[in-house]
Amino acid sequence: MIELIDIHKAFGAKKVLTGVNLTIPSGESMVIIGGSGTGKSICLKCILGLIKPDSGTILLDGADVATAERDAFLARFGMLFQGGALFDSLSVWQNVAFRLLRGSLKRPKAEAREIAIEKLRRVGLSPDVADLFPAELSGGMQKRVGLARAIAAEPEIIFFDEPTTGLDPIMAGVINELIREIVTEMGATAMTITHDMTSVRAIADRVAMLHDGVIQWSGPVADMDASGDPYLDQFIHGREDGPIEAVR
Repeated sequence: MIELIDIHKAFGAKKVLTGVNLTIPSGESMVIIGGSGTGKSICLKCILGLIKPDSGTILLDGADVATAERDAFLARFGMLFQGGALFDSLSVWQNVAFRLLRGSLKRPKAEAREIAIEKLRRVGLSPDVADLFPAELSGGMQKRVGLARAIAAEPEIIFFDEPTTGLDPIMAGVINELIREIVTEMGATAMTITHDMTSVRAIADRVAMLHDGVIQWSGPVADMDASGDPYLDQFIHGREDGPIEAVR
């Protein structure tokens, strides 16, 4: 579904991506791991066209994303943002139905509200939440609203940026389970960025580790613990000693 071929990106003298090669198969859940500042979010933004790579090619279904018609291209994606990124001035249902109230996906208001309430139900929130505002919700509820918004337009591809950040372990487990269920139900292709190894094991079909500007290791999640790669081994076990230097 998505292929990154020799992607390079620098910001001034700071080289972030130095030849990323990655394939995300259709209908699979790919989780990208790596230390802070290694370029995981930059990869995601390059795919979406929010940042232009210095060189390399990104393909979606074999077509170069650089030449894609933007509205049709972006309509294929859903996104769960790291901090929820809900609009404070909009009610919960208006947040969920944001894409359905404008642009090429626009639906009548009553229909958009109905879809929003159904998606809220799917993530375990009752209809009475629909008319509340984000500030009236707990962090876990806000994350669920963000997930409902990500799936509202039935996207083919869903990106999850640190989906469990800021959540307690129990709520993080709930969100992980919801993500796994929804991706499977929808048959969607998923790409997740996370530091949380519990999330990795819960939602990944395949794992890729980004380190030093390249994909250091990639393979099925079942092979991760016995990869034999010293970088991956150090990272997933949180060891201080190893080839990855700890920043003090």
